[in-house]
Amino acid sequence: MNRLVPAVLASVLTSSVWAASTTDLSVRGRITPSSCNPTLSGGGAVDLGKISAAELRPDQHTALPSHTLSLSVRCEGSTFFAMSMIDNRSGTASVDSLHGLGMTSTNQKVGSVAFGLYNPVADTAPVRAIFSTNGGGSWVPASYVGHAALTSVAAMDGANTPIALKALDADLSVASNIAPADGLTLIDQESIDGHVTLQLKYL
Repeated sequence: MNRLVPAVLASVLTSSVWAASTTDLSVRGRITPSSCNPTLSGGGAVDLGKISAAELRPDQHTALPSHTLSLSVRCEGSTFFAMSMIDNRSGTASVDSLHGLGMTSTNQKVGSVAFGLYNPVADTAPVRAIFSTNGGGSWVPASYVGHAALTSVAAMDGANTPIALKALDADLSVASNIAPADGLTLIDQESIDGHVTLQLKYL
């Protein structure tokens, strides 16, 4: 019986040595989609000019003449992506689903601006604008581009699902309106100061 004890101890000690001689190794990284670069004509600037307070409707929003910018997106390879806007004047829009035009000197909301995607062409083929209000879970036809949804494009005769593309060209409409004049103190000249950032989200 006594002769078995050293053998048992030797086995235990050997197992302990091997357990202490192991280590873990992990291999990590990310495979990223081909990068895409969006650009807007005119440097993305829209000048609404001077608007007389006498032209504003007292109890309704006053729609201003719309403008159109050319939107171009170029990707390194075929890529699934969607667009949205970051409102850099958040909290100043007179219509919540739209984007703000800043505040007057008396802290009143000047108005709001809406954006729409029209006449999209992907890789030389006409496509349709679609948008999702649930983070890409489902899509429906719509031209809206803004902070409240994701906007992408689908094939003309296909399902309402985004398609991969390398080149997208479209018209981006800019429709601004001024808040009802009865709610604005327009004694001095006030600035219209909308500012948004167009961002791409890879799907």
